[in-house]
Amino acid sequence: MGLWLGIIIYFFTLIFTPNWAGILFFISYLLIGGEIVYLAFRNIFRGRIFDENFLMTLATLGALAIKVYPEAVAVMLFYRVGDAIQHRAVDHSRRSIEALLEIKPDYAHLQKGEQLIKVRPAEVQVGDLVVVKPGEKIPLDGRVVEGISYVDTAALTGESVERRVQPGEEVLSGFLNTSGVLLIEVLKEEAQSTISKILELVEHAGDKKAPTEQFITKFARFYTPVVVGIALLVVLVPPLIFSGSGYALWFYRALVFLVISCPCALVISIPLGYFGGIGGASRQGILVKGGNYLDGLNNVETVVVDKTGTITEGVFEVVALEPEPGISKEELLQFAVWAETFSNHPIAQSILRYAGECVVPQKIERSEEIIGRGMEVKVGGQTILAGSKVLLTERGIEVRETEAVGTVVYLAVEGKFIGKIIIADKLKKDSRVMVKGLRKWGVKQIVMLSGDREAVVAEVAAELALDNYYAELLPQEKVAKLEELLRRKSKGNLVFVGDGINDAPVLARADIGVAMGALGSDAAIEAADVVIMNDQPAKLVTALQIARRTRRIVRENIVLALTVKIGVLLLGGLGIASMWEAVFADVGVALLAILNATRIIRMEGFA
Repeated sequence: MGLWLGIIIYFFTLIFTPNWAGILFFISYLLIGGEIVYLAFRNIFRGRIFDENFLMTLATLGALAIKVYPEAVAVMLFYRVGDAIQHRAVDHSRRSIEALLEIKPDYAHLQKGEQLIKVRPAEVQVGDLVVVKPGEKIPLDGRVVEGISYVDTAALTGESVERRVQPGEEVLSGFLNTSGVLLIEVLKEEAQSTISKILELVEHAGDKKAPTEQFITKFARFYTPVVVGIALLVVLVPPLIFSGSGYALWFYRALVFLVISCPCALVISIPLGYFGGIGGASRQGILVKGGNYLDGLNNVETVVVDKTGTITEGVFEVVALEPEPGISKEELLQFAVWAETFSNHPIAQSILRYAGECVVPQKIERSEEIIGRGMEVKVGGQTILAGSKVLLTERGIEVRETEAVGTVVYLAVEGKFIGKIIIADKLKKDSRVMVKGLRKWGVKQIVMLSGDREAVVAEVAAELALDNYYAELLPQEKVAKLEELLRRKSKGNLVFVGDGINDAPVLARADIGVAMGALGSDAAIEAADVVIMNDQPAKLVTALQIARRTRRIVRENIVLALTVKIGVLLLGGLGIASMWEAVFADVGVALLAILNATRIIRMEGFA
């Protein structure tokens, strides 16, 4: 309404010059910029005097005071338009993130006695029971109470293989139930669910500012008082030096100076550029925790990758059974199944899948997972060891090596070696694309760390043409090796890419930690700085591309804003530039910078 009133009054005053035109312009000014004036005065009383609201209010009220009504209204109008475009750009980025995460369930079937009530997830409390039918999304994090089914976790974890769930197992909001009916006890309210945490992660990504953003924030804090001081000097000094020039002329020029000097283009467009980069990355399936990490991806010197689940599929298959003399393959497999029954490790799951139901049920008296080594269980009074060669040799058990290439699970019963199971993993389709892309973008060194056997790791490293590799590492040894690589690098950043669960300590220690397809893990979300949602290692190259384009656009905005402002300031000092040119130098440049920044959000076509 303020806009239309201003336009009508402006054209009306071109034909007539009514005495009450100033009143109508002032009404239009208040309708358009009343909120800005209010914020300026409110911030003054709160001790935050020098901000863009104060500059805009001071300049426009000054213009009204010297009866330059159209300019005053125009300045406030264009400022509001720029502000609206900024909010629209941010909202667009957030919508793109939410569109990417369409896994957020809309409803839940709450069980109340014998009835099922369809409610919003926010209405469900911890301890409530919800029913999830085939084809529906699990609405909240919980534990299966009844039912056996398969769930598709691809949208959340990037795993292509459906997971079998049964009573006692925990499931996450966003998993898609594909077969049986599940009765689930809710463990977390909606606000604490995995989906909500991810959305909150991106919402607050802007809190961690890049160095450029931090500089601009500090710059604006000191810049604005200096600008006001110079404008005051422009009003007071020239009339004393140049005889015959009145205060009104220099007062007008001071107002022009204030409008030109407003740092809106920098203060708005630069943070928006980084937020746009984060939003653009999310559209590509990459969650970045802050502008500082996005900026850090511009200077990557070393990339360290985990093997299993990162550059290989992590979907293991049993390819050979090698029992010792006197032990049949069926017996070897039987002992392996008993040993791995309570393990969630991908290797253990591959053995259980291979065995199917062709095993003799047996009560497992004790089960213990030995981190980084394997399992120790007691079945029918017998102690079974299943795991790495290190596990057995530590117990004084002599093992027979194999020439087969693959991950090997060694088995022993009551201190006697009974054989080994060979398990193979394969490279992800785009692992080579990742390595080739990293080389192209200037990464100097690519190293692989793995807990797997030397022969397996060497084969993968050779196939990908990596610079170096370290095999048979325990979790604590991975951290030590990473710290060694950190000491060796020069000025660039070291990026570690892991599956985000077992590698949480290494993710946290790296300059930038990247978790692959591990959004279901709180440890991954906490430890990683960047999370690749779709489990594709080549997305790391995409992240580097987005980071560099973001920095380039931010620098373009800085150069654009400063060049135009300095030019118009010189013209204003010479009396050539009026308030209209000042409007362009401030709001016009801000709009151009904002529109340029929104290009980042719409980035497509990365490879």
